[in-house]
Amino acid sequence: MIAITIYSRPGCHLCEDMKTVVQRAIRASGIEAAIDEIDISTNPDLETRYGIEIPVLLVDGKKAAKYRIAEEDVIRLLLARG
Repeated sequence: MIAITIYSRPGCHLCEDMKTVVQRAIRASGIEAAIDEIDISTNPDLETRYGIEIPVLLVDGKKAAKYRIAEEDVIRLLLARG
């Protein structure tokens, strides 16, 4: 199973867009993946680290994107690891 982490915060429209794109990509790829959404606003260290760079997407612990990513790119990342 592929581990996907999305660093975000409430009220972030780019974060909601990325979550939607990642969920669609997982369904389209047919690869098993677990999404962990982390709210950086509840952790001062994460807020300092990611601040205005959210959303940040990690695939198996490696930074894959920030701000935006296309569904096709997420599928490509999943297939490369699956």
